[in-house]
Amino acid sequence: MPTSESAHTFQVDLRGLVDLLSHHLYSSPRVYLRELLQNAVDAITARQAAAPGSPATITVRTGETLTVTDTGIGLTEADVHRFLATIGRSSKRSADGSLDGSGLDAARGDFIGQFGIGLLACFVVADEITVLSRSAADPTAPAVEWRGHSDGRYTIRTLPASAVPEPGTTVRLTPRADNAEWTTPQQVVSLARHYGGLLRYEVTVVGPHGETHQVNETPPWEQTHRSPLARREAMAAYGRHLFDFIPLDSIELDLPAAGLRGVAYVLPTAMSPAQRAGHRVHLKGMLLTDQAPELLPEWAFFVRCVVDTTSLRPTASREALYEDGTLSAVRDALGERIRDWLTGLAASDPSLLHRFIDTHHLAVKALARYDDELLRIVLPWLPFETTDGNVTLEEFARAHPTVLVTRSVEEFRQVAPIASAAGLGVVNGGYTYDRDLVHRLPEIRPGTAVTDLDPATVTAHLDAVDPSAELRAAAFLAVARETISVHDCDVVLRDFQPVTAPALLLDNREARHERTRSSLAADSDGLWADILGSLREETPRAQLVLNHLNPLVRQAITIAERGLAVTTAEALYGQALLLSRRPLRASESALLNRAFIGLLTHAMHTGTAAPGSEPRKEL
Repeated sequence: MPTSESAHTFQVDLRGLVDLLSHHLYSSPRVYLRELLQNAVDAITARQAAAPGSPATITVRTGETLTVTDTGIGLTEADVHRFLATIGRSSKRSADGSLDGSGLDAARGDFIGQFGIGLLACFVVADEITVLSRSAADPTAPAVEWRGHSDGRYTIRTLPASAVPEPGTTVRLTPRADNAEWTTPQQVVSLARHYGGLLRYEVTVVGPHGETHQVNETPPWEQTHRSPLARREAMAAYGRHLFDFIPLDSIELDLPAAGLRGVAYVLPTAMSPAQRAGHRVHLKGMLLTDQAPELLPEWAFFVRCVVDTTSLRPTASREALYEDGTLSAVRDALGERIRDWLTGLAASDPSLLHRFIDTHHLAVKALARYDDELLRIVLPWLPFETTDGNVTLEEFARAHPTVLVTRSVEEFRQVAPIASAAGLGVVNGGYTYDRDLVHRLPEIRPGTAVTDLDPATVTAHLDAVDPSAELRAAAFLAVARETISVHDCDVVLRDFQPVTAPALLLDNREARHERTRSSLAADSDGLWADILGSLREETPRAQLVLNHLNPLVRQAITIAERGLAVTTAEALYGQALLLSRRPLRASESALLNRAFIGLLTHAMHTGTAAPGSEPRKEL
């Protein structure tokens, strides 16, 4: 049986398409004005290419209806059939990428619009759109009126040339009640300034009573200033107006190859690396987005940018940047510009560098970790938490030729008071990037030794107690070791400063991991227990170091009653745990509760002894 084939055309449900645009492509109905301004700018650009010096104005009128009038290239009746009645077809391109319909010799990159669906965004706020246009490309062509409805109907009629005295286009919207707030006079002025503030052509909003608002201005980087200081002040004032903060400094951005100019403003307060700043990106003057974190490298989270570009590509919604090779190259070049500013501060403005590092040291550390030149410049200036306080590595290394660095914040907090009293130089390497940077200090300062802190290093700097004192404490230490051994911890007696510290818990991450593995293995069975068992490592046990110089410990080691000795050992271990400031396991929390109740019970029994009986010795 012979097969047959017939051709068909896709049918478009305009209401469904408008719903798709409003709920999924565009983030808000407010984009309708951006699309109208964009079409007007492109129409003027096309006319300027054919007839330089032609009028170049855009007028937005508010009231019961909203109109946008431009002095652009205009449309003929044939253009209206091709472009307004065909969804997805842009008057700025043909199938081969050249201009379609007008025959003008303007470069495709001169236009803002690309996708041919911008006018549909107006159906988000209106049920009816009227386009009245007269072509500048064909002076003999009559004016034409296109009237479209959100249900897909449209009409076209020709008008005498006198109906439209000058070439150009007027788009009229009749606002729909459910979205009328987007077409109020105040909202229209706000949206026009938001989207069109940097447009090259004059944009004016006329209110219902004839009041006018000039919405666009020349950005400060394109203005001529009387002095470099005046230029800096103008840049700072512009950033303060845009972002509502006084910048620490302003960095001019100029990439001629990418057609990009603008300013990066250094934030005056610290910002988390996880909160990447949103940047304002204008495309040929039209605001594309004010939330473009992808414009700069991740490490540059300490600046906010405003830029105008001609080369970056927008996504279909025109609310974000399209990730391609051009954006990647621009991102790298802008990162290099910010890096150059930072490295130049050391020579040009050390006081500003100090203020910047005080505020944004985390960002500098992130960059210096991978940039050798920047590392050499800024590492001596960077503050670190040490046993000498928050000081620079340069200052710290002068006092401590051997620098010890911890792997975690908890380890540093455990040993800091003891190490400081013993004269050890310890840096807290638990914060992001710090440990890696400290280990690179010998590259900048030859002769300085850097090594990871080991608990044995601290133990070696603690003084051994007198043998007779060790002998007197033997009974208590035996009970304490037996009690604390269930926590994979040994107990030793030493003399160390400060006297106020009764006990020190020396532990490391590997030992804690091994205890966690052992605990999981004990609670598991079958294959999982075998796997955990195979991962067993021989790691040093933690040490509870009792300070023989501390009055509390001196009293504790004289306890002869086993029950009280057990409770006291658990209490000392619990106190050392709390001083280490690391998260407690369930068994450790139970130990603290048990020790507290035991000591409280002992105190109550001692306080209520029978009359005439000898009171029990208190701890």
